[in-house]
Amino acid sequence: QVELVESGGGVVQAGGSLRLTCAAPGATLSHYAIQWLRQTSGKESEEVACISISGARSRVADSVKGRFSISRDNNRRLAWLQMNNLNIDDTGIYSCAAGNIDCGYAMNYWGKGIQVTVSS
Repeated sequence: QVELVESGGGVVQAGGSLRLTCAAPGATLSHYAIQWLRQTSGKESEEVACISISGARSRVADSVKGRFSISRDNNRRLAWLQMNNLNIDDTGIYSCAAGNIDCGYAMNYWGKGIQVTVSS
């Protein structure tokens, strides 16, 4: 079992930035592809970004392309979602997930999520 913990959420004004961190205390995050998901009001959960196990490949959703980026440091066992130029539509609960195959495959573990609120 892998516990995932998100941090870095909060309230930010439109146009601002936040960096979310995904950590796996006591586990080897470097064995998993990492996905960031979000649940926004009135919408189904969607993948925001995903990065491969090695970090060599990543992708972001069209809705956040050019504003969000995903990265990881396997030595530090951390992954990040950098969110720039945030807008009100980005408000929601963001969570990270880990999968032992690759992006595009089913994830195995999920964090509880963290609230991101963008104010006007």
